[in-house]
Amino acid sequence: MTTTLARLLRRPHTRREREAGMTTAEYAIGTVAACTFAALLIAVVRSPEIRTALLGIITRALGLGQ
Repeated sequence: MTTTLARLLRRPHTRREREAGMTTAEYAIGTVAACTFAALLIAVVRSPEIRTALLGIITRALGLGQ
């Protein structure tokens, strides 16, 4: 009976050890996704059409185009 109890108490610990690296992997995937999104956003904002549109929006919002 004590052997079964010891085995039951050991199971969650070994399961936790198998999943120890999952948090790091999830952070790595999230970081790669964020960097990819940032690169895409930079590429879009650098296009002349988008830059002109954004500048127009900012100018109108600040009232500089009057």
